[in-house]
Amino acid sequence: MDKFIIKGGKKLEGKVTVSGAKNSALVLMPAALLNTGINHISNTPEVNDIYTMIKLLKHLGVNSDFSEHNLILDTSNITNLIAPYDHVKKMRASVYVLGPLLARYGSAKVSLPGGCAWGPRPINLHLEAMKKLGAEIVLEEGYIIAKSSRLHGAKIHFDVSSVGATGNALMAAVLAKGTSVISNASIEPEIVLLTDFLTAMGAKIRGRGTTTLEVDGVDDLVPSSVKNISDRIEAGTLLTAAAITRSKIEIVYGEIDNIESELFKLESSGVKILRNNEIIEIDARDSSIKNVDVTTAVFPGFPTDMQAQWTAFMTLSDGTSTITDTIYHDRFSHVPELNRLGANIEILNNSAIVKGVKELKGAKVMSTDLRASASLVLAGLAAHGITEVLRIYHLDRGYQRIEEKLRSLGADIERVNTPEY
Repeated sequence: MDKFIIKGGKKLEGKVTVSGAKNSALVLMPAALLNTGINHISNTPEVNDIYTMIKLLKHLGVNSDFSEHNLILDTSNITNLIAPYDHVKKMRASVYVLGPLLARYGSAKVSLPGGCAWGPRPINLHLEAMKKLGAEIVLEEGYIIAKSSRLHGAKIHFDVSSVGATGNALMAAVLAKGTSVISNASIEPEIVLLTDFLTAMGAKIRGRGTTTLEVDGVDDLVPSSVKNISDRIEAGTLLTAAAITRSKIEIVYGEIDNIESELFKLESSGVKILRNNEIIEIDARDSSIKNVDVTTAVFPGFPTDMQAQWTAFMTLSDGTSTITDTIYHDRFSHVPELNRLGANIEILNNSAIVKGVKELKGAKVMSTDLRASASLVLAGLAAHGITEVLRIYHLDRGYQRIEEKLRSLGADIERVNTPEY
């Protein structure tokens, strides 16, 4: 089992390219099930969640080739409509196969999903959307069993905007008979790109990038190609790494509009941000860290996937800040570990109250989920002394060799295999 050993206090300097978006690729991949043939997804990150999805799709009969960030998915020979627990338990995004299988083949048996070990993340929105489209759904022995001779168009309204539910509903609706209207749909960049991919396959979708999507179902879709977007959470994490270490770096990132909420908060904290086409320069060398409150929200608001990293950043601010998570109310497993490094954080309901301290000190800490892991790495980069971050397999789910990117910028961070813990 690997861990990171970080010798903190090093300044970062240089340029690094942000990888393709994990969350986006994970919804694009199951979309290939909607057609028969060879689909291409370029700029796909080499992270564990992607390999987990590849294994799940292989179980269904999808042949794949993955090299140089180019993923080829051949859906010509689907032989199985069951997504078993052994695959799905590793990642919640596995539930994305539900909509495409149901729409294309009229049947799906999908294990209730697993993933990060924090909080209830119900999939009732996914199931209600499938029912609206005419599916018969039962939950039996830990599985979602869905059937329909053919889905039909429907009006689907989400009480809560959900990326996952919007993606599943959209993929199901494109092959449904008639017109579907999805209201309060997610407008996250991942859904916008999914819309583009489906449209390239021949889907008829109106309202791209808005909260109302109108879908005229078609009989068949054809294979297509798509270039994945850059990972906005990795971009935010790298920029925050520079901010917390009071450094100056550049990142190469393709879609700057997708991270304006993070950039605004960073500027509010006192750092300088320069935007230049696909290059973002952050300079925190001459700034103190001002306390800045954050409340997470659906896009274009501040993302919940950056909440833990921002909490780590604010531990060294010059005042008290409040970080509130309105998306996942109990996503604060990183707080006790940050406090082990000398932070002063209290939890009140769904908020972290962070009182800035003068310094953090290295210690042994344990990762509990993907983004919590990132927050501990950031804190370790800024802490005095040596920080050991255990259970970094969580981090490997969503960041492509993050230690190599940080090391290229001057960080003293090493991956060590320690089977004893």
